[in-house]
Amino acid sequence: MYSIVIPVYKNEASIPDLLLALHGISKRVDSTLEVIFVVDGSPDESFQLLATELPAAPFKAKLIALSRNFGSFSAVRVGLQKATGPYFAVMAADLQEPTDLILAFFDELAKREADVVVGTRLSREDPFLSRIGSKLFWFLYRKLVQPELPRGGIDVFGCNAAFHRELLKLEESHSSLVGLVLWLGFRRKTIPYKRMRRRHGKSAWTFTKRLRYLADSSFSFSDLPIKILLLIGSIGFVISVIFSIILLWFRFTGGIQVPGYSPTVLTIIFFGSINLICLGIVGAYVWRVYENTKKRPGAVVLREIEFN
Repeated sequence: MYSIVIPVYKNEASIPDLLLALHGISKRVDSTLEVIFVVDGSPDESFQLLATELPAAPFKAKLIALSRNFGSFSAVRVGLQKATGPYFAVMAADLQEPTDLILAFFDELAKREADVVVGTRLSREDPFLSRIGSKLFWFLYRKLVQPELPRGGIDVFGCNAAFHRELLKLEESHSSLVGLVLWLGFRRKTIPYKRMRRRHGKSAWTFTKRLRYLADSSFSFSDLPIKILLLIGSIGFVISVIFSIILLWFRFTGGIQVPGYSPTVLTIIFFGSINLICLGIVGAYVWRVYENTKKRPGAVVLREIEFN
């Protein structure tokens, strides 16, 4: 059994082409194909369209609707929980990754020489600004979070039952799927590919979501914010010592006749801003710890339909 997990969000226009691509995959695999569609609170007619078309699909399918938009990571996790395997792959519904990449995942996993296979982009046919934004995002991710990340980033991956089992044990909120895949280790293989142009709709991967994803990854997999705190505190201490020596020097040499208002205000503003930055970083960690103690599910399934 080969299982493909596909998160769906605002992909109504690409669903007909997606089903055709999956039909082609089902013809080329040498075993039963299972596809799990997870509609992540999509506001369009994606769920209704899939519910209409899947009964005639030449592969086994599960259609899951989440109660609201929980994010791609949560949708993939739900799909992996419902998949039966023993080989799994995550595929994007916008078809920007070639279908041959999914087949390559399954081929490598079937050799039993790797536990997880990730797709690494050699190039991409996205608009210029999108390419620049993506390169900057993954550059910062590699520098600030996980240096072992491939240069092109990771959007899709495949894994075997052992990796699948351990991945689902990591019940973290406000984390990142890419970070967990790399953190787990196991025997990993990379497969390069060329990202194709998006044929339908507009990407939901906005600049704001990228910043949130980068922040979640930084706080979950890196101690960099704490190191920044120590650096800011050290710099502030050095500056305060130098500033105090300068003030004392001018005071004793007569350079300051009347105690000034500006130095006092500047000192208060400087150290006040440092305190706010430090409190903000510590607060971000405390908030994430608090969120994980609630033990809320990463997503809530509203409806599930199985097509045999």
